[in-house]
Order: sequence, then structure tokens, then C-alpha cells
Amino acid sequence: MAPTIHIVRHAQGLHNVSVENEAIRDPDLTPLGEQQCADLRASFPCHARLTKLVASPLRRTIYTCDLSFGGPQRLYPIVLLDTLQEVSSAPCDTGSSKDKLGAEFGDRIDASRVRDDWTEKRKGSIFEPTLEVLTARAKEARRALKEIAEGADGDVAVVSHGGFLHFLTDDWEGIPLEIGTAWKNCDCRSYTFAESQDDKDDVRLVETEESWRRREHVAKQPLGVTEQRELKAVALQTVAPILKIKA
Repeated sequence: MAPTIHIVRHAQGLHNVSVENEAIRDPDLTPLGEQQCADLRASFPCHARLTKLVASPLRRTIYTCDLSFGGPQRLYPIVLLDTLQEVSSAPCDTGSSKDKLGAEFGDRIDASRVRDDWTEKRKGSIFEPTLEVLTARAKEARRALKEIAEGADGDVAVVSHGGFLHFLTDDWEGIPLEIGTAWKNCDCRSYTFAESQDDKDDVRLVETEESWRRREHVAKQPLGVTEQRELKAVALQTVAPILKIKA
């Protein structure tokens, strides 16, 4: 059976409450965010099939993953992928050092895939918030997720960020103009992997029919690859300033 990954946007963080809070580095979840995790945990139908947990190394994603899916010992440690971190270089989207994460989360996390300089988003970095670099980072993340999923004997839960998830899934439908992402806090969608049509070194994420039908849609059926790329070009004109993507 083809591996399925359940992708989640993190629960509400302090930076989601106000623009001023975006100055907080690597912020905590709010009480509402913790409740959103509890709600997701209660409603998620595939706990019995989960065999691996993956998250961005930012604290809000680690806590979302742990509170929503943690539990049976077989699911730990949570594998951290630095390529899943959020888009911008704002303080709220800049993570903590590996040493600090290790001190806070201990053996609940596996930071072996996190580079020592993962918090650096300067010019020339593989985490620089430019369209070209973000596209390449999403490709690297998809390949890593496929590798992890193929090595798991069951489903995988993945927690990342609203802005970056559009690059990861290459789905640009339904983005509100004022927010910059169509993913709500603790929104969960399910995907399988497919070959890329025009890049042998890349893989595609294909949303399952069941997952797609749970969403609120304008379109009556999923958009094709070409349609999504056309939509991406239009959407980025609006969301790039919101997500602080540099030219």
C-alpha cells in the first residue's frame, strides 16, 4: 500500500494573535492553540495507522505534533526536518538552536536532520525567503518526506506552517487575500506521493479524495498541475508581501 502522510498546520501561536507578537522569537502556543491540538487529537481518525511523526523544528510545530499525535512509545522520537520551517526571516519564524531544543524536548525529538545553521535565513542561505530558494526547499522536503514515509510501516503525521505548506503541496487554491494561507490552525489534509511529470528528481504530493472532499472548495474537482501553476503565479502577487518573500 502506498504511504499516506497527514499534513497539519500548527495550532495557534502567540504570533497569530497580533502583529506585535511577530517580534517574539520562536513563540509558544496559546491556550487556544493547545485546545486546538486536543480537538485534533480527538477527531483524527487514523491514530491506529500512525507509525512516524515529523515536524518543523520550530517550537509551535513540535508542540502541535506532540499534543496532537504523541503517545504510544513507537511514535517517538518526532523527526525534525529543517526544510519544513516557515517562510520568512521574521523573529516569529526563526527557530531555536539545536541545543535549546534538545534541552526542552529531550528524547522526544530526533534533530539529526536539522543543520546547525538552520536558523540563518540570510542571503545565500538555503533557507533564504526568496521564491527560487523556497521552491528548491520544498522539493528537498518532499523528497525527505517520501524517504521517511517509505521507511515507515504505516501512516506519517507531518506538522509544518501555513505559508510553507503551499510550497510543499504546490496547492494554491482558496488563499484569503488578507491572510496569506488557506491552511487554518490545526487544519489536517492527507496525501500520497506521485512522480513529477517534468522533474525526475522531484516528487508530487497528491491529496486523497477523502481529504479533498472534507475541504470547502470553489472548484468542483481538484485542479490539475498546470492549473495550480497558473494559480500560483497569480496568488504569489498577493501573498508574497504577507509572507515576507523577497524578490
